Amino acid sequence: MTSPWRPLRTPLFRNLLAADVLSDIGAFMQTVGAAWIMVSLRAGPLYVALTQTASALPFFLFALPAGAIGDIVDRRRLILYTEIWMVVIATIIAATTIAGVMTPWLLLGLTFALSAGDAIESPTWRAVLPELVEKEDLAAAAALNGIEFNFARAVGPALAGFIIAAAGVGAVFTLNALSFLGVIVVVARWKRPVARRTTPPETVLGAMVAALRYVRYARSLRGMMLRSGTTMFFASALLALLPSVARVVSDSPTGYGVLLGCFGAGAVLGATAIPWARARWSTETVASAGVVILGASTIATGSLHSLLMLTPVMLVAGAAWIVFISIVNALMQLLAPNWVRARVLAVFMLVFQGGLAVGSAVWGSVAGRTSVHIALVAAGIGVIASVVLRGAAQLPDTAADPSPWNHWRMPVIVGDSPLAVDAGPVLVTSEYTVRPESVDTFLEAMIHYARLRRRDGAYSWGLFRDVEKANTYIETFLVSSWAEHLRQHERATQADRAIEERVLRHVDGAPIVRHFVSASTA
Repeated sequence: MTSPWRPLRTPLFRNLLAADVLSDIGAFMQTVGAAWIMVSLRAGPLYVALTQTASALPFFLFALPAGAIGDIVDRRRLILYTEIWMVVIATIIAATTIAGVMTPWLLLGLTFALSAGDAIESPTWRAVLPELVEKEDLAAAAALNGIEFNFARAVGPALAGFIIAAAGVGAVFTLNALSFLGVIVVVARWKRPVARRTTPPETVLGAMVAALRYVRYARSLRGMMLRSGTTMFFASALLALLPSVARVVSDSPTGYGVLLGCFGAGAVLGATAIPWARARWSTETVASAGVVILGASTIATGSLHSLLMLTPVMLVAGAAWIVFISIVNALMQLLAPNWVRARVLAVFMLVFQGGLAVGSAVWGSVAGRTSVHIALVAAGIGVIASVVLRGAAQLPDTAADPSPWNHWRMPVIVGDSPLAVDAGPVLVTSEYTVRPESVDTFLEAMIHYARLRRRDGAYSWGLFRDVEKANTYIETFLVSSWAEHLRQHERATQADRAIEERVLRHVDGAPIVRHFVSASTA
């Protein structure tokens, strides 16, 4: 088992991790300050819950284009510019609060703007992780990021509670604005190698379409996203309504900070326990157990009315939360190939944060119409019930190899002038001579092969039997342009090898491949 501390030997990763600790502590302090202002303004549970919606909604709106941009432009510059944006917004929040002109709707708008910067940065931030450490340290680096984030979750809220009590909310917002400076300095000094492209660059719209197409035909990823979004829809009630719970059990910002700090401390413990648990039980068992415990903790939060009794519940809830989220997030990074990783993570964030945003608004509305107790109990039951999705989306114990497998022959183009990259559509045909006794198994294997073709760029696919030549089958697929077909050559992965070998196992000789381009654009 790889030590989770080994990536710290890499100076760039170590410096970024240290800077990120301060930034995330500031972010959690900001969350506590924003929620407490809402409570102090007597805005009601709906407005309190909408604070989390304003934080999560930008991820739903901007995650996909942000992921596409992160796979096209220089990732270092994108991170740097978004960090500067967030410094500016955080400074405005601090200034308006200190000036005494903050209102519920102004706070929601500024919270949305601050979170928008994070939403645009996050897919790229996660996608650069393989560039910071060696491949064998990637899992350990991801674990360290989880520990760092949840350490900040444990420290930030409690620290915010004490600072609010001593110096007011404006001081918390000011410290959050300063917390971005460390990340800016480290990223500005990062000498990231310039990536060299062997294929034409994608457009933002084309990259977004490619991401959605990839997720659509990658069943394992799609299933995990369905589970994450459903679970987060119900689980969102716990954090969205926690300020209202804290208001009842402790009429002080310190009480809310303690509860959220316990949640973060529990998440740190849960993150360190994941390797131990997965060494003993299957991935699915560990993740499902985390979901059930999280649901039970949500029910308990709505039923208990003592700060002393709620603190251990928050510890358990934080551990259960991070177990499920860390497992699913790690699988997403391991299953997505590099060319589409930022976009896949963006789609995952879209589903994940969309569940949080919609769930926070729904459960805040339920609490406003009924009570916080009823909303939390109902949401907790929903969290537990979401485990039934394991039947349709089982979490794998091992991830397939997503490294490139560029083995297809590049066509030799005839003619005096090169083929334009935007020429298209392009028709690709493959002729197979299938053994008579293997026709049925060949046809079954081609169903899986078709999914790979569509996943990597084909918008139409077909398989035909030649009526004039016995045992001859023609596979056809259409791609939008010559550039998109060139990208297909780089999108095949080592995990696809078994599917292609299964097809060729029933074929005599190598398939005959031909390429055709639309005569009107050639």
